[in-house]
Amino acid sequence: MEIQITDQSECKSHSFLFFDTLYYILMEVKIEQTWKNALAGEFEKPYFASLVRFLHNEKAAGRKIFPPGSQIFRAFDLTPVSQVKVVILGQDPYHGYGQAHGLSFSVPDNIPAPPSLKNIFKEIESDLGVRMSGYPNLEKWARQGVLLLNAVLTVRSGEAASHSKIGWEEFTDAVIRYISDNCDGVVFMLWGNFARSKRDLIDRSRHYILEAAHPSPLARGAFFGCRHFSQANNILASRGRQPIDWQL
Repeated sequence: MEIQITDQSECKSHSFLFFDTLYYILMEVKIEQTWKNALAGEFEKPYFASLVRFLHNEKAAGRKIFPPGSQIFRAFDLTPVSQVKVVILGQDPYHGYGQAHGLSFSVPDNIPAPPSLKNIFKEIESDLGVRMSGYPNLEKWARQGVLLLNAVLTVRSGEAASHSKIGWEEFTDAVIRYISDNCDGVVFMLWGNFARSKRDLIDRSRHYILEAAHPSPLARGAFFGCRHFSQANNILASRGRQPIDWQL
């Protein structure tokens, strides 16, 4: 994670450094301001300091980490707290070169859509009767209020789940709880057993939970027919909110 220093007496000639002190961890987390305010308490906790130290050590050891530091909190940057309408929960970032860019299931423009994303597109076509272009960057969804949240926000190159259990799950659980406690009428799409395990963090009296199998081909097509995209839009419309334009 890149931590920018604003105190010139401390930074000397270095523009980006890692620090073990909680002060710099708290002061320099790069995240959209409403989320920074909402999650300020998490940045003060020992687990978050430990998480940053772990990433520091990974970098010091010469390990490649995805996504780039400036994109770790990309989902939050594109979808401020007040704009959250839908949450799509993933597990951890893609671990191939150039794939991860801070949004669950999404990849940058010039990267082929991974198999799970292709299946998501197939379900949208069937559910909504639209034709998807195959364009794999889901920023359009994020800018409409779809929080594309991975439970783990970083990964070591070529090693799936290599940054699980270092503190990210505690952080993103706090994100889910914050949404549950402070927003209303949010649609949570929980795909697969891992995502479904987060259902108890969500207040069902205030929000909507849509569950399905994971879109991975390993689920052997069990995801198809869930119709979550039309269901989400019907829910939003019933609450007087603008539906999501899912077509890409």
